[in-house]
Amino acid sequence: MPITPTKKIWMDGELVDWADARIHVLSHTLHYGSGVFEGIRAYPTSQGVAVFRLADHIRRLLASARIMMIDVPFSADELVDATVEVVRVNDVHDGCYIRPLVYLGYGEMGLNPLFSPVNVSIATWPWGTYLGEEALERGVSVKISSWRRHDPNAVPTAAKGVGMYVNSSLAKVEALKAGYDEAVLLTPDGRVSECTGENIFIVRGGVLVTPPTSDAGALDGITQDTVEVLARDMGIEVRHEALVRTDLYLADEAFLTGTAAELTPIRAVDDRVVGSGAAGPITAELQRAYFSTVRGQLEQYKDWLHLVDGGSGR
Repeated sequence: MPITPTKKIWMDGELVDWADARIHVLSHTLHYGSGVFEGIRAYPTSQGVAVFRLADHIRRLLASARIMMIDVPFSADELVDATVEVVRVNDVHDGCYIRPLVYLGYGEMGLNPLFSPVNVSIATWPWGTYLGEEALERGVSVKISSWRRHDPNAVPTAAKGVGMYVNSSLAKVEALKAGYDEAVLLTPDGRVSECTGENIFIVRGGVLVTPPTSDAGALDGITQDTVEVLARDMGIEVRHEALVRTDLYLADEAFLTGTAAELTPIRAVDDRVVGSGAAGPITAELQRAYFSTVRGQLEQYKDWLHLVDGGSGR
């Protein structure tokens, strides 16, 4: 999906023109993949544009950096303020996607990253839902990938690490070339982990089930957590349980969650129709609640909103 340029990108404490936000070809992360990032969204609300769960995303960014032994030269508060600043200066009144990136810059080469300079950038641009607006209603078709998800003891799957997404890219390309919209990665021992950039849920007997992130090698999703809170508040039971591929085939409903993909139904897995082949009643109810929440329409969740002009939701 092409990027629509905005005016400014925040780089190491300064706002830089979009076209001038460049790095050296010998930047360490470009060669070895040591870096961490986040995906965040801002939405229009009745009180102006608000960034959804901004503090939680920045906490996860810094946690990822800690796992990767990268010392970020900015505090959480400074990164929150920088994110708000870059959203404000770019006048994205209809909302936007936000990409903070911590990367190792120019100055050292070789596998030892410890002496490389640490740089931070924050970019934002208008971006519709990742899997397409139509997918929010019709759902997506997914396939079980031939590529397995990382073993957590091979690379730290709890970190949102730059180089680790080669795994996701391989699975994504395989799925697209085979005629599917998305891929599901299994763990090395064959359990369901996650999709290429989303967590996965099924509905079985009225119960919402998602794989346990630590055991399944899946990222601990912020949108995943949001949906779990919404579901429990609606009286829907939520369980973290190991799943295998046939659990997906036999689910009453299934959907994906992620900041980029938001909440997207799954209509088929490996050419097997899930439920009715459209968003089921629980999926549809959660999707409505999710979009109402991020747009500030549900009072009880306004603490999750960071208003660009005016601070937090309360």
